[in-house]
Amino acid sequence: MAEIISVRFEQHHSGLGVQCAAPRISWTFSPIGESICNWEQSQYEIFLSRGTGPLAHFIVQSAESSLVPWPSTPLQSREQARVRVRVCGSWMDKETRCTYSDWSAWSSWAAVECSLLSPQDWIAVPISGLSAPSSHEDEPLRPLFFRKEFVLPTTFGSVRRARLYITAFGVYWAYLNGRRIGDHEMAPGWTSYHYRLAYQVFDVESLITVNGDNVLSVEVAEGWYAGRLGFGGGKRYIYGDKLAVMAQLEVDGLAGGRFHLASDLSWKCHPSPVITSEIYNGELYDARAWVGDWNQHGHRYVDGDWEAVFVLDFPRARLYAPNAPPVRITETLSPEKIFETPTGRIILDFGQNLVGKLLIHSITLPVNARVSFTHAEVMGDDGELGTRPLRGAQSVDTVISSGQPLIDWSPNFTFHGFRFVQVDGWDPRTQQSWQKNIRALVIHTDLKRTGRFECSNLAVNKLHQNACWSMRGNFLSIPTDCPQRDERLGWTGDIQVFGPSATFLYDSIGMLSEWMEDVACEQSAHNGIPPLVVPNILDHVWPSIPQALWDDVVIILPWVLYLASGDRNILNRQYPSMTSWLDQGVRRGKDGLWDPDIWQLSDWLDPQAPADEPGDCRTNGTLVADAYLAHVTSLVAEIASVLGRETESVHYRSEGQHFRALFHDKYIAPSGLIVGDSQTAYSLAIVLGILSTQRQLDTASHQLAARVRMAKFRVATGFAGTPVILRALTETNNISLAYRMLLEDRCPSWLYPITMGATTIWERWDSILPNGSINTGEMTSFNHYALGSVVNWLHETVGGLRPLEAGWKTALVCPQPGGSLTHATVSYESVYGHWSCHWKLLSDRDQDEAVTAVTLCLDLVVPPNCRAVVKIRAAEDGSTNLEENVGSGKHQWKIPFYAWPWPPLATAPFITNPRQNIT
Repeated sequence: MAEIISVRFEQHHSGLGVQCAAPRISWTFSPIGESICNWEQSQYEIFLSRGTGPLAHFIVQSAESSLVPWPSTPLQSREQARVRVRVCGSWMDKETRCTYSDWSAWSSWAAVECSLLSPQDWIAVPISGLSAPSSHEDEPLRPLFFRKEFVLPTTFGSVRRARLYITAFGVYWAYLNGRRIGDHEMAPGWTSYHYRLAYQVFDVESLITVNGDNVLSVEVAEGWYAGRLGFGGGKRYIYGDKLAVMAQLEVDGLAGGRFHLASDLSWKCHPSPVITSEIYNGELYDARAWVGDWNQHGHRYVDGDWEAVFVLDFPRARLYAPNAPPVRITETLSPEKIFETPTGRIILDFGQNLVGKLLIHSITLPVNARVSFTHAEVMGDDGELGTRPLRGAQSVDTVISSGQPLIDWSPNFTFHGFRFVQVDGWDPRTQQSWQKNIRALVIHTDLKRTGRFECSNLAVNKLHQNACWSMRGNFLSIPTDCPQRDERLGWTGDIQVFGPSATFLYDSIGMLSEWMEDVACEQSAHNGIPPLVVPNILDHVWPSIPQALWDDVVIILPWVLYLASGDRNILNRQYPSMTSWLDQGVRRGKDGLWDPDIWQLSDWLDPQAPADEPGDCRTNGTLVADAYLAHVTSLVAEIASVLGRETESVHYRSEGQHFRALFHDKYIAPSGLIVGDSQTAYSLAIVLGILSTQRQLDTASHQLAARVRMAKFRVATGFAGTPVILRALTETNNISLAYRMLLEDRCPSWLYPITMGATTIWERWDSILPNGSINTGEMTSFNHYALGSVVNWLHETVGGLRPLEAGWKTALVCPQPGGSLTHATVSYESVYGHWSCHWKLLSDRDQDEAVTAVTLCLDLVVPPNCRAVVKIRAAEDGSTNLEENVGSGKHQWKIPFYAWPWPPLATAPFITNPRQNIT
């Protein structure tokens, strides 16, 4: 019998502070027993508790268990409810072959609580202090302390409920009676502050002193709000030049009544001992300016030390409580070794390129002594720290000593991308147990891990692991391009190509769907053209430049999120953004396709491009743009159909077909040859379904295979072609070539960085050249997830698992073994439960150890209330020799397997290789 192991609301990470009056409910099932299969839900029952009222009871005849409607009247701001669920389902017993039906046990009670649903619920106002640059306008703002003492009414008796609603113009840490509130990092996070400003909801009941004095205090730094952002020197004060906090504490007494404490003119402020705290440059902490127990009651200060605050205008941006989990410290690492450079600099090596900051448990230095920590991803060509790829980012944290021991020091309001740290002014080795004294704190949005992959090839496993590390490092409040240099921006093209991988690896639906709201807001101010980065801080550099593939994120990513979650609300909310892009934003030529005079990023970072010309690609940019235009237009037709907009669906479907016909006339010969004859051109035409005849498909398949062999299985594609080339080879029965490309380890290839010691995905295939030197290109990042999009092929083709129905109600199970791999396992935690597919190849051998037969053994786990379509193509001609539909439960198959010849041969010109073929 299936059991319910968790209940959740909307896409919310916890249920506390849901920005929705009627939150939809989902529940996840535990795996079912060995003897049970085909379990399907027929109805569900909900008990709902609201305040002191009676329990509400609902029974619904439905097979749905994901995002079912809220069964009661809408909740109000701050209102709490508790929900428990049980379901009735039927199943078959494998042993008796009999069908049974019964109710599950009740789930545990799950709590949901609304946030402040209306601006009128706020009585707090933003308060600021006299923080200003120390000398001129181009310097950072000094962080500020804010505090307010209070006493609860004596009539309260005890506290029934206490909530803090808080946001900042900047980033903050909050304290109640000296104890830190929550564990968020870089809160409230980075949004398009002109349009949307996040706030957090904290349960602070355990921190309140009922019969005595209390103090609420907050430290605020500039963060993304006022700090320098962008490359080429960047720009400060994009959103404002005043640091501020807006906090509202609400305490309900058990005997009735509500106490409010809100930020207003009665608060006081003081400069922080953190002199500067910048995202790019790091943090400077002056321990001599320590303000003692500033965040605790009883702090005594001299009149004049703490200054009056002033009130800023209430935010015009929409205030909202995020569904996405916060940024947190998710892991700690110790340094693996310490060494000295040729010039005697001390270097800590953490063995893993990560995103975060240092924690020093204890350090004692003479008064006025200064110690600095410089962060970088790699060591340079000269054996010194490799800071050149950081460009204008200093990435240095500095402490000035007061002469007293400094305990558990860590920068509060910055983060760095690093593996190596140079320490100046202090030798950590003088401290006993120095490895335990220093930690690297790994920081990112605390997403739940949902997808896993493992196979028999250790290098491929490392590639997958590197992609996970890069996603972790770049999913910090928003999906960024790189976490280390003077950039760290929300590039739309990167997440567009990585979206399917992201939603499989981690539960990123809440985070990415909220980021898409920012995309739509920014787009609305630019005549339907989405900015290249969101939040848009580069408008002064590239105002309203329409770009295919990058701007197509407004259509493609919501669809990817829908496939992963089954949440139609995402499509419905983003639909105006999609049509605005197609109808207004795309710059068209006379034929309705893209204007050929607009330069396109298209196949960005083609490995053949010079280091200083990353856009110099071998595939025509307008061809790429037009292929995407035909694709996304047809995709909007499908989205409109899902939303019941049939008239619009017919319109966009007709347009998509028209654009495909125009693409044929413009780029494809009747034989199937495509202009440019490049891997990217053929891959896009195959995967996006643009080829119209079998003859054209056969030609494209042959030409793509020939181009791959000519490239000696090394990567010859950029941003547009790389995510789809292995899929294109797979769909044209060139699976052995796909595996050969995957397993290539010469530069450029997916495994080349592994041979060079990479622990994350690089921006360039040759970010480190074969001779060990750093690529001279200005854009040389060692943590860039876009090229890690290959892991989606690992999940779907090597592992053999992908959704057929939105939300993973039905999945396709179709592993396609190849190359030298002998086993693989892929798993996914869906909203319904645990999916798992494991295959291995078993060989029968004769007395001479020659292989006589190979058997493919497949083990599949399907979660309750789900179904799988199993297709195994285990013959040399690519034909299917197993096709079966199965329900939930555990399933096993053993079938004959016929491998393609391995390894396939590369092709080389006879003038360089008289044999023509080389292995």
